[in-house]
Formats: sequence, C-alpha cells, structure tokens
Amino acid sequence: MIKINHVAIVVPDLEEAQAFWVEALGLPLERVEDVPTEAVKVAFLPAGESEIELLEPTDRQSGVARYLARRGPGIHHLCLEVDDLGATLARLRAHQVELINESPRTTGDGKKYAFVHPRSTGGVLLELYELKNIE
Repeated sequence: MIKINHVAIVVPDLEEAQAFWVEALGLPLERVEDVPTEAVKVAFLPAGESEIELLEPTDRQSGVARYLARRGPGIHHLCLEVDDLGATLARLRAHQVELINESPRTTGDGKKYAFVHPRSTGGVLLELYELKNIE
C-alpha cells in the first residue's frame, strides 16, 4: 500500500455539501467531474496528500443512489493506492476475499481501479487504485 488516496462521501446534493466542506471548512474545490460509468457527479477536494470526494448520484437506479437511499449521506468508501493492482487482487483472491471487480477497470484518465466487497473488509467498501501508469 502506498497511501490513502481518498475518502468518498455520498451526498444528495453537491452544492449543498460544498457549503460545509469548501465554504465552512475551507478545503479547496479542485474540480467537479461527471463520471457516467459510475453514475455519479464528483467534487474533488484536496486534503494534504489525499482527497475528499463528494459523490452525488446521477441515476436513481445506480449503486450509489441505492446506498444513499438505504443508508443516507455519509462515508461511502475508502480508497487505497497500491503499486500493482493485478498482484494485489491476486493476493486478495488467494485469501478468499470477495471482490466486486475481479479484474481492474480503467478510468478515462488511465487510473486502474477495483472494489473489494464490504463483506470481506469488516463493513467498509474498499477501492484500490493503481496510478503508476498515468504519471
């Protein structure tokens, strides 16, 4: 593991959530991005060497929207950076860890990522990132 890349917080409204995170707390708003593959709009807020990501669902049938409806706003997932995502997933499979993504997915900007099911992590949805190919 390299570091905590980000903590993602699901919110019903990005602008409303920014009133606390950006205006009151003072975190900078780096950018807002629509991520159609995950059916979310994301506000990226740098915090030291990590980020806070605010997630607003854009499709009422998406996993994030269902999470918000079931659990309400709050922490959605923790993301760790790893050196080699393929090797990390192989190690997790060898330990019978339940993966949501059996193989890495790739974002439009080249990040490789995969999710680990909360049933295997003590209740935390875990995202793993490999960034070495985009720098």
